[in-house]
Amino acid sequence: MRNPLSIKGDGFIQSFWEQIFRYRFSNPRIDKETICTGEEKLEALPESIFEMKMTSPSYGIYNAVYVVAHALHTMRFSKFKHRAMTQPTSMCNDNCCSGYSRMKKEGRPFFCYDCHRCPEGKISNQTDMNDCFPCPEDQYPNKDLDTCIPKDIAFLTYEEPLGITLVIFALSLSFVTALVLEIFMKHQDTPIVKANNQNLSYTLLVSLFLSFLCTLLFIGRPEKWTCLLRQPASAIIFSVALSCMLAKTIIVVLAFMTTKPGSRMRKWVGNKLATTIVLSCSLIQIVICTIWLATAPPFPNFDVHSMTKEIILECNEGSVTMFYTVLTFLGFLASVSFSVAFLVRKLPDSFNEAKFITFSMLVFCSVWLSFVPTYLSTKGKYMVAVEIFSILSSSAGLLSCIFFPKCYIIVLRPELNDKVQLRNKH
Repeated sequence: MRNPLSIKGDGFIQSFWEQIFRYRFSNPRIDKETICTGEEKLEALPESIFEMKMTSPSYGIYNAVYVVAHALHTMRFSKFKHRAMTQPTSMCNDNCCSGYSRMKKEGRPFFCYDCHRCPEGKISNQTDMNDCFPCPEDQYPNKDLDTCIPKDIAFLTYEEPLGITLVIFALSLSFVTALVLEIFMKHQDTPIVKANNQNLSYTLLVSLFLSFLCTLLFIGRPEKWTCLLRQPASAIIFSVALSCMLAKTIIVVLAFMTTKPGSRMRKWVGNKLATTIVLSCSLIQIVICTIWLATAPPFPNFDVHSMTKEIILECNEGSVTMFYTVLTFLGFLASVSFSVAFLVRKLPDSFNEAKFITFSMLVFCSVWLSFVPTYLSTKGKYMVAVEIFSILSSSAGLLSCIFFPKCYIIVLRPELNDKVQLRNKH
């Protein structure tokens, strides 16, 4: 609709008109046939000279105009403060504030966009950011997703309620074990103590005492030496305890067989057999742990990925294969002890320690069978707490099932601690 005649003071349109139509405006020196009337139509020009449709250069000019308009608008309202969200910056939308990123609207000009909240684990700390960015590994986003907060370092400590509770249980059970050991040593000449192989009983009590105390290695800040000691130490101590249980069970079987006339098994019943079983089983576990420590030992490690708001300071087991090899050997000892004790549980009552061993190994196996899935499903300090609880509960099961009935007779029913009474009772 524009033409040179309707525009005053616009020299550009007149010059453009003369060049595009190749006419001149009124001039006494030129022919009337070459004079522009100003009423020529742009639609009459061929497309090669003047394109009436929107083209790429035209669209670039169109966007450039809006860029300038956008800049002028920002300059105009920059003196106003986060009112930026309510002040329109274009014809399409408001600003995207911190915690959001821009996403272009399809089919609309480049300055038209939607605001999308940053995804989990990412933030944006400025307005109108094109994309959100992740926090460093040792930090996590705040609630508004506009800044990163340093993660806390987490491990099971002696100061927190969970750590204090586990320490109290460990020390209490170790005290009870020491008390039982004192009772057995004080009454070592009585029939009930002699009937159950004193050396095995003492070895089993010492190993249970150490198993309760070794749980203290799992509490507190993981250090290099605690990581090296805690798993191998607990594994070897449990191997000694379980081999004592196995030896007790085998001796019960042999003791019954020696009662038969002409039995040649009498020479196998004694301390030599018990010592051989305990030493051989313990030595196998010691060899496994030595290989573990020599090839891929445990070490302190920072886990920054498992928890959103915490860095877990833990003992990395080094070789997962060796860790589960140690557990598998313990499971083998427990299974053999349980199986043998279960098969001979109906022997004459004079040899009824097999019943106590059967029940104690049932408790032990139940605890450790539930330990594996629970251990794998927890993280951080609660994973350590699960292992401590498993050690304490399984050791307490052995202590209570094997020794408490005997302590009851020794302390509260001393009249029954007599060879004749025991035989009459059974």
